[in-house]
Amino acid sequence: MELTLEILDKTHIRSDFDCGHPALDNYIKAQASQDVKRDISVCYVLSDNPKKVVAGFYTLSSHSIPLADLPEELGKKLPKSYKDIPTALLGRLAVSNEYKGNRLGEMLLLDALNRCADLSDSIGTLAVIVDPIDEKAVSFYEAYGFINLPDSERMFITIKTIKASKAT
Repeated sequence: MELTLEILDKTHIRSDFDCGHPALDNYIKAQASQDVKRDISVCYVLSDNPKKVVAGFYTLSSHSIPLADLPEELGKKLPKSYKDIPTALLGRLAVSNEYKGNRLGEMLLLDALNRCADLSDSIGTLAVIVDPIDEKAVSFYEAYGFINLPDSERMFITIKTIKASKAT
C-alpha cells in the first residue's frame, strides 16, 4: 500500500469513503471541495496511489476563541486587551474503515499538528482546537496531549506543547 498526503483535488476518489460517522462521510463526499474552493479550509487527504482513493483526511482553518474560554492558568498569562486568541482549527479528521488499524489517524493528526506548529512561526497561533465527534475521539486526542477547554466539549493543545514534543 503506497499512500500519499496531499491537498484534496478533483482527482481524488471520495465516493466510497466510509468511516462510520455519516457527518464525516458526507463532508468528504459533498462539502470538502466546496470549502477548499471558498478558502474556508484546506483539506489534506491521504490517498492510496495510484488509484487516488481517499484513505483518510483532515481539515485545517484559521480560528479564534475568546480569551475567557481558556483555562485560567493559561489565560492569566495573556494580555487582557485581547478579546479573542488566535488558534488553528483541526475541523475534521477521519480514516476510512477500509484502512483502519494502520495508525493512519495518528499519522494524519501528527501531520496536522506539525503543520500548525510550522505555521505559527509565520502567523500568531496559540493553540490547535478540535471538536471531538464522540468519546472515542476524546480518548484519541487526550493520548496526544489535548486537554478540555473549560465549560466546553472542545479540546486544545498549545503550539508550545506541540513544539516541545517535536524536540524530543
